[in-house]
Amino acid sequence: MNSSRTILSLRLPERVPISRLATLLLLVLLPGCQLYQAPPMAVNYGYYINPDKDLFAVGRTALVELDNESTYPQVSTDVTDALFQALQKKQVFGLTVVRQNDPAWRSLRLDADLMYTPEQLLAIRKALKCDAVLVGTVTEFKPHPHLAVGLRLKLIDLADGQLLWALEQIWDSADKTTEYRIKNYFRTQIRSGFAPLREQLLAVSSLKFIKFVAFETAETLQPKR
Repeated sequence: MNSSRTILSLRLPERVPISRLATLLLLVLLPGCQLYQAPPMAVNYGYYINPDKDLFAVGRTALVELDNESTYPQVSTDVTDALFQALQKKQVFGLTVVRQNDPAWRSLRLDADLMYTPEQLLAIRKALKCDAVLVGTVTEFKPHPHLAVGLRLKLIDLADGQLLWALEQIWDSADKTTEYRIKNYFRTQIRSGFAPLREQLLAVSSLKFIKFVAFETAETLQPKR
């Protein structure tokens, strides 16, 4: 492991189940895995980038509409759409959205949280006509008493089944570090008409908060050039 790179300590909220924490710890123990230090706008993240893969060489990627463990059915569509827009702006790989009710995806009968067999990888590649697949789950969504969004995501290379990128995180608008990052988000990304009132609006608007979450998620994609 390259000693010049900073390894990120996992500081996940207590609400993350032990099984989910174990999944992330496995990423550290697997050969060649590294958890990279997140950029200033995205501190204290649990995410992984495969150091042996070039994300710019991934090719066409299918973003499958996220599964939903919350009690709000619409949130998976809202988060998926926001992720698509944020990832498109990064211009790392070609991206297309596949809805949960797409016949091609439904025919595969796959669970986003499970590892795929070689046969399943080939089936996904043929059915969705893509080189990689981005799947995941909205693990939490709370619009009150304060906004909170939890995501678990993984990007898989369909050629060999290797994990290219993964993230598990909960964003809570009541958290002070999250509040600080929201302010940075407005100052650096939404510059026109900036006012403190707009920051407050972000903290109470579900769609605006989801866009902030999607932006920070996309920022963890730091491919090698």
